[in-house]
Amino acid sequence: MKEFLGSVFKFSVFAAAGYTILLLIWGNLMPQPLKPNLNYKRGGAGHLLSRLNEVKDKKDLDILFLGSSHAYRGFDNRLFENDSIQVFNLGSSSQTPRQTEVLLERYLDALNPKLVIYEVYPETFAMDGVESANDLVSNDQNDLLSLKMAMEINHIKVYNTLVYSVADQLLKKNNHEDSIHGRDTYIPGGFVQTELRHYQPTSSILKTSAFKDDQFEKFKEILSALRARNCDFVLVFAPVTTSEYEALGDMTLFNSQMRDLGDYYNFNEIMTLNDSLHFYDAHHLNQHGVELFNQRLIELLSLNN
Repeated sequence: MKEFLGSVFKFSVFAAAGYTILLLIWGNLMPQPLKPNLNYKRGGAGHLLSRLNEVKDKKDLDILFLGSSHAYRGFDNRLFENDSIQVFNLGSSSQTPRQTEVLLERYLDALNPKLVIYEVYPETFAMDGVESANDLVSNDQNDLLSLKMAMEINHIKVYNTLVYSVADQLLKKNNHEDSIHGRDTYIPGGFVQTELRHYQPTSSILKTSAFKDDQFEKFKEILSALRARNCDFVLVFAPVTTSEYEALGDMTLFNSQMRDLGDYYNFNEIMTLNDSLHFYDAHHLNQHGVELFNQRLIELLSLNN
């Protein structure tokens, strides 16, 4: 029996090492169309690498922003900061509650924010979290939290990207990222400002994705953890275009659920923006829209008093 278990152990070690080596070779040599189950992108769109490099030097914030690309493209830290207010934007692309939980486990103690502004978009509760998980394991440190997240999502893309990321970063960890990628510029503090352009309105297809119970439960656990720390939080539904908002269907239930969980602002009902003037795509504000949105939020939070 001992010999059998020993053989199994040796085979497992050999297989794991062999798989990792093959994954590294395949990932480095093959174009993306030939590696659909590996999505390792260190740096690049969203500037998560820059954001996570910077967050390690932050502590004792007044405001911490969380959420998806609507957060890091929608909350311009420069508009909130003054001599007495320190903020940081910890949003990431398609961030679901699972990734939010990992980020908070790693950084919340040091950041110690007085207020969390959590961007909530209905679609993020319907996502499986694969895209955001791959982004996170590609650009942050990897530990048992990464493994736990991968096992909860249980998708081959996340497993492969995690294995590749750990091996690749051990061999040639690259922490540099250019502040400008295409039309996007990383602003210290976590915001990504995109080149000013204007959306040409089109109709949107009705979205029928249902909430994933596990994502919503994770979300409620995060809010409970913030309450346990006596950390105030505000839930914010950032503005999207009229057609995008209408495509989400009846928001009555979502709005009710959010209001039941805490202070909640749905800016699609609070303010009226122009789809052509204030957005650069169906659900992201251009800089003109960001400034109007942020100023209204600041007024509502009385941060300028």
